Amino acid sequence: MEILMNIHDAVYRVLGDSMYFILGFLALVAVVAQWRLYEKAGQPGVASVVPIWNFIVFLKIVGRPASHLFLALIPVFGQLYFIPKVWIEVCQSFGKRTMLDYVMVILFNGLYILNLGLSYETEYEGPVYGRDLGKDGGAMQGTRAAVA
Repeated sequence: MEILMNIHDAVYRVLGDSMYFILGFLALVAVVAQWRLYEKAGQPGVASVVPIWNFIVFLKIVGRPASHLFLALIPVFGQLYFIPKVWIEVCQSFGKRTMLDYVMVILFNGLYILNLGLSYETEYEGPVYGRDLGKDGGAMQGTRAAVA
């Protein structure tokens, strides 16, 4: 906790009160981005401002069950593996399957999600969790059913 206080004090010394306006602006961008993303995926946009419901709807967009919410709460696994994996699945749900998209959603999360939500070219393709995307971007999904 001491480290966080030192970081806050150092940033506050440089930016002053404008630090809070910058953080407020970034929070507003994040809410607008998720709101648009949820609406594009056919979910209620108001879910982006309700804390627990937010993540449940987010999991629903990628096709994960709501019980996976608890995986995000596991200290190291949740923050360093599970949440980035869900962000990558969001990219895949909207047809973005390149390594550049994956890196950008992790590094520039709020801005990338805003881009997905506001882009006219990007369409929601459906949940990807449990679906075999294969090399051809999802066309292999029905292959196993046809063989069986």
